Amino acid sequence: MSTLTLRLEAYGKDARQIIASAQSLADERKNPEVEPLHLLYRLVEREETAQQAIRRAGVDPTDVLVEAEAAVRRFPHVDAAVAYLSPRMLDLLGRAEGEAARQGGKPVSIEHLLLGCAQETEGPARKVLSSCGISAPVLRATLSGQEVGGEPSAGSRPPAGSTRNHGAGATEGDPLEEYGQDLTRMSSQGRFDPTVGRDAELRRILQVLARRRENNPLLVGEAGIGKTAIVQALASRIVTGDIPKMLLGKRIIALDMGSMVAGAKLRGQLEERMRAVLDAVRDSAGQVLLFVPGLGALVGDRAPAGAADLLATGLGRGELRAIGVCTPDEMRKLTDGNSALSRRFVAIPVEAPTLDEAVGVLRGVVGRFEIDHGVRIADPALVAAASFARRYVPGVQLPKSAIDLIDEAAARVRVEMESVPAELDVLERRIEAVEIQRKSLEDDHDSDSVHTREQLAAEAEKLVPRAREMRARWEQELALLSEVRRHKEELVAAQREHEQARAGEDHSRAGELRFGTLPLIEKQLTEATAALEAKGATMVHDTVMPQDVADVVAAWTGIPVSKMMEEETEKLLRMEERLGERVIGQDLAVQAVSKAVRRGRVGLRDPRKPIGSFLFLGPTGVGKTELAKALAEFLFDDEASLTRLDMSEFMEKHMVARLLGSPPGYVDSDEGGFLTEAVRRRPYSVVLFDEMEKAHPDVFNILLQVLDDGRLTDSRGRMAHFSDTVIIMTSNVGGRAILDHTGTREELEEKMEEQLRKEFRPEFLNRIDDTVIFNQLTKDNLRGIVDIQLKQLARLLGHRRVGVEVSDAAKTQLVELGYEPAFGARPLKRVILKSLQDPMAEEMLRGGYAAGDTIRVDLRDGKFTFEKA
Repeated sequence: MSTLTLRLEAYGKDARQIIASAQSLADERKNPEVEPLHLLYRLVEREETAQQAIRRAGVDPTDVLVEAEAAVRRFPHVDAAVAYLSPRMLDLLGRAEGEAARQGGKPVSIEHLLLGCAQETEGPARKVLSSCGISAPVLRATLSGQEVGGEPSAGSRPPAGSTRNHGAGATEGDPLEEYGQDLTRMSSQGRFDPTVGRDAELRRILQVLARRRENNPLLVGEAGIGKTAIVQALASRIVTGDIPKMLLGKRIIALDMGSMVAGAKLRGQLEERMRAVLDAVRDSAGQVLLFVPGLGALVGDRAPAGAADLLATGLGRGELRAIGVCTPDEMRKLTDGNSALSRRFVAIPVEAPTLDEAVGVLRGVVGRFEIDHGVRIADPALVAAASFARRYVPGVQLPKSAIDLIDEAAARVRVEMESVPAELDVLERRIEAVEIQRKSLEDDHDSDSVHTREQLAAEAEKLVPRAREMRARWEQELALLSEVRRHKEELVAAQREHEQARAGEDHSRAGELRFGTLPLIEKQLTEATAALEAKGATMVHDTVMPQDVADVVAAWTGIPVSKMMEEETEKLLRMEERLGERVIGQDLAVQAVSKAVRRGRVGLRDPRKPIGSFLFLGPTGVGKTELAKALAEFLFDDEASLTRLDMSEFMEKHMVARLLGSPPGYVDSDEGGFLTEAVRRRPYSVVLFDEMEKAHPDVFNILLQVLDDGRLTDSRGRMAHFSDTVIIMTSNVGGRAILDHTGTREELEEKMEEQLRKEFRPEFLNRIDDTVIFNQLTKDNLRGIVDIQLKQLARLLGHRRVGVEVSDAAKTQLVELGYEPAFGARPLKRVILKSLQDPMAEEMLRGGYAAGDTIRVDLRDGKFTFEKA
C-alpha cells in the first residue's frame, strides 16, 4: 500500500510533506517498507516543533537523531522501485488521525505524528525513544510548551494529558503512576494472595477481552465475594504468562479514585486528571488495561462530573479497554444514570462461593496468614470459619467473612502468645475492679453499701487464688512453648544450612549437619513437644483451632460459644427434651418438629428447600408461637433468630408488596422487603407467619415459591435463599373443633383436614412438610406452665435481691383461676399478674420488702397470703 491510498484530505500540508519525506528516506536507503522510525528520523531532523518538544523533555535532539540513524542502518536493503507503508506505519497514522479527531476534527499535524511515534509499544522507534528517556505522556506535555519538572512557557496552555499542578505543588510523572496502581507489578512482587477457583469467571474475562467490539468485562456481584481477587488473579496470570498471546506483556492499572479526587478544588480539575489518565492509556497503544474498582462511583449525585462521559467516549471509540467491578445495586444505578457507559461493558455475574469453595479459598490463602501471624492454622479451623461465617455472619459475603474470621482468630492466638491470655486478663482486671469498688465503699455504712462490700470481698476471696494458680500455669506453659518454637527455628535454620552445604559441595559440613546437628535438634524438639503435651497446655498454644474461631464469632455476635461448639448429634438427639422445657403439653407437636429437623440436618431432604415447613393448628394460647421461639433458640442459639410476620398486617393487597419491597420508583423502594431483607440478614433463622387465615391471597402465591424453590427475588432483583430457614405458619382454623372434639386422634385429624381444604388452596397445603395439631391444655399442663411463669417472676425480682417461694396450694389455686380451655395459657398469665405481681409491687412501694428477703406465697381461706421468710 502506498501513500496515495491515504485520506490526504485529513492531513495538513506539513504532515503530508513529512510523510512523503519519510518515504523518500526509505527509498534512499533502499528499505522495502516505510517504518515509523523513518518518520521519527525526519521529524527530529527537519521539524522545529518536534525538536523543541524533545528539548523541553530535557533531551538533546541530536542524541535522538544519532540513535535513529544507527537503527535505520540496521534495516534490510533491497533493490525495489518504491517503498510501501508498513503495517506499523499504517497503525501509527491511524493513531495520529485519532488524536486529531479528539481535538475537534482538526487536520493531522506534526504534533499528532510525533505523538503517534511515541505511542509505539515495540519496534525500533520505541527503542530509540526509550533509550533517550522519552515517553508518550512526556511528549504530550512538552508539545504544549510545558517543561518537564519546571513551569510552562509563557502563553502556553497545558493539554489534557499533561502533568500539572495538583493541590499544593507541582506533580510530575506518569498519570498512570500518579492516579493508579500497577497490579501486574504488584503481583510480580508477590503482594497478592493466591486465588483458588474462579476459573470460569477468568475464562469469561479472557473471552470478553478477545472480542472485537464491546471488549470490556464488568464483574457484577455482592461486596466481599472476591471480584477484585479475580482481577488480581488475571494480573498474576499475565506475570506468569499463563494467558493467550494477545495479553502477553499487558499491564493492569487500577484507577485510584481517591487520588483522583484529592486536592481537586477548581471546577474542571478532576476532568483534566481523568483525561490525563485516559490519554496515558491511549498512549500505551493497547498495552494497558484500565481497572475501575468502583464503576458505580462514577454515576450519581456525588460522582465526579464528566468522568463517566470521558470514559464512555474512550471506550466507545475503541481507544482503550477497561475492566470494571460493581455490585448489583451499582449496576442498576449505572444502567439508569449513564446508559452510554453501561453499554460499553459486558456484565459477568459473580456468585458467592459454596461452602466447599470457600474452604478451598481459605486453604489457598492460609499460608500467608501463618507467615504474617507466626502461628499454625489447623484445617478444621478453616472449615469452622467457613461454616460459622455462613451461619452467623450473614452481613458479609463468603469468602471475605470467613477470611476475616481466620485473620482475627490467628491474631487472637498471636496476642495470647505474646501477652497475658484473655481468660487470665479478664480475671485479673475483675479483681482490680473489685478492689477499687471495695475502697470506694469503705466509708459508707448503710445496709446496701455494707452488703455490697461483703459481696465484693467474697468475690475477691474466690478470684485471687484462682488468678494466682492460672498465672503460674500460664508461665509454665509459655516456657515450654517457647522452647518448642526455639527448637523449630533451629531445625529450619539447620536444614537450610544443610541444603546450602550440599549445593556448595561442602561434603564435610553437610555430613556434620546431617548426622550430628539435625538428629540432635530433632531429638530436643521431640522431647520439648512431649513435655508440652504431657503438661496438657490449655492456656497457651500456637495453633488456631475451631474453638478459637468460635470465640471470635462469639465476640462478634454475642452467641454463646458453648452452644455453638456443642456436639451436633447429641444436641439433636436431645431435641424433644430441650423443647419440652419451654413448651408444655404438646408432645406430639414437639416430636413432629424434631423429626423433620433431624431429617434436614442429616441431609435427607431437598437442599434447595427450607429445613422444614410446618402449619401449626390449634386454639389460641396453647403454645404455637412459643414453640417457634423455642425452636429458634434451639437451632440457631438465639431467640432473635425468629422473624415474626403477623398476617393481620398483610390483609390488603397493597400491603403484600411490603414483603418483597416497594417497586422501583416508589419512595421506599431502596429499603427492601420485610421478608427478603430479614432472610438476607439472617439466612439461618425461623420465619413465623402468624395467623395465616388472615393473609391476603397474594401472600400464598409468594409462599408457594418459598416452599417449593427455597428462594425469593425482591423488588430490587436480589435473591433471598430460604434453604437454611424453618418456615412455621400458625392458624386458628379449626380451633373450635379441637376444643369440642371428644373422639380419637384420627377422627380429629380427618376433621381438621376437611377444615383446611375449605380454608386454604390445595397447592399450598401440598407443599407443607407437616401439619401439626396442638392439643388443648389440661389443668396438669397448666401446672407445668405455672412453674415456668414463677421462674420468670423470680428473675424479675432478682435485681432487688428478693426471693419468692410459692406453696403447692397456691399453685393449685392459680391453675384453678387461670383454667379456661378456650383461651389456653393466656388467662393464667393474667391471674399471676393480678394475684401475685400487683400485691408484691404495692408492698415494695411501701417498703415492706428489703434486699435479702424471701416472699412466701401461700393460700388461706381461698386467698393468697404474702409473708417474709
